[in-house]
Amino acid sequence: MSLLRPALGLSLALAAAGLRAQDFLDHVDDALTVGAAEGFFRARLSGTVDVEAYRLQQPSPGLLYTDENSLFNPRLTVFLDAQLGSHLYLFVQTRADRGYDPADERARVRLDEYALRFTPGDDGRINFQIGKFATAVGNWVPRHGSWDNPFVTAPLPYENLTGIWNLVAARSFPQLLNWAHVRPPQFFGDEYVDRRLRSPIVWGPSYASGAAVFGELGKFKYAVEVKNASLASHPDVWDDTGRENWAHPSFAGRLGYRPDARWDLGVSAGTGPYLRPEIESTLSPGRGLGDYRETVLGQDIRFAWHHLQIWAEFYTARFEIPKVGDVDTFSYYVEAKYKFTPQFFGAVRWNMQFFSEVDDGAGGRSPWGRDAWRIDLAPGYRFTPHTMVKLQYSLQHDDNSPRAYHGTTALQFVLRF
Repeated sequence: MSLLRPALGLSLALAAAGLRAQDFLDHVDDALTVGAAEGFFRARLSGTVDVEAYRLQQPSPGLLYTDENSLFNPRLTVFLDAQLGSHLYLFVQTRADRGYDPADERARVRLDEYALRFTPGDDGRINFQIGKFATAVGNWVPRHGSWDNPFVTAPLPYENLTGIWNLVAARSFPQLLNWAHVRPPQFFGDEYVDRRLRSPIVWGPSYASGAAVFGELGKFKYAVEVKNASLASHPDVWDDTGRENWAHPSFAGRLGYRPDARWDLGVSAGTGPYLRPEIESTLSPGRGLGDYRETVLGQDIRFAWHHLQIWAEFYTARFEIPKVGDVDTFSYYVEAKYKFTPQFFGAVRWNMQFFSEVDDGAGGRSPWGRDAWRIDLAPGYRFTPHTMVKLQYSLQHDDNSPRAYHGTTALQFVLRF
């Protein structure tokens, strides 16, 4: 707990400072908003300062990149929202941190989102958007920000790494089993070496580049997007860097239905190549990126009643591997948040993932990944409309792992301006 204790002390000190600075932060909100031409143009800067600390067991779980047992991860996120009339809207998200996912690396500055939206009418039935922005799939992405997410980490479908690599195509099922570490490695370091090559079902909010059409029709919501990278693609290919990124575009969408204020139901789908464009020349003769495709089908549910909120998502994903065969995985989570007081809340999340069986090369069959379950517990407290602290404990079990049970503790302080 050597890192969590000073981090908790820092969080409480920052929270106390936030209480004293409440009036100042309210004035900052006003100062960061500008308008002109009698409201025709309006722009606002906002953001969050996140201070995170993790205490974990090796190998590091999910999308935490460290070979140590603790990780400190500060982050600054700045948003720009600009409105021109009633039809044009621009938003930009810039982050300064140690990597898109928490890592023990040097700090850097990065543009995560930038998009221009055009709404031809006044009723929201249809909107057009172009740029780099989060996927429309599922119901976790709209609340993935640190202020809206009651947890510190993402659900299992968005961060649990599979044996699918993004830089090399698997040549056989036994090779895939090795990449997924289904056969226990001799030491934990084996799993850390290749983790930057592996892919989850959906990589976080998937800020890939492209265009989208979305809107509302009565009780229905729809969204369709075409992007340069699939839902499983890594963050370093989300930027639109050239024509080769568009040789095999990815498609995704969601159809939602909200019968009343309590319920929100949705179905999602997405498909696209999971390999990086630059490795196409290394594939087998007659094969292209379009032959190595990920296809995702999802269902999501949201329920809200008084102080209780419940979310759930269910994902089925298929990865096509020519000359080897298709492999499937199913993952879901159910999450509940309850407000005990206007400031104090608690959240619990149950996650699971299962893998289809393949030939193990020794006359038997084996799941091509480690079937896993994880439970996340997170109390949180909002000191002011601008400051919040969350403490999360996660316990994960993986089949065929040298460490059957894996515990992670995370602390996050958030300041919103």
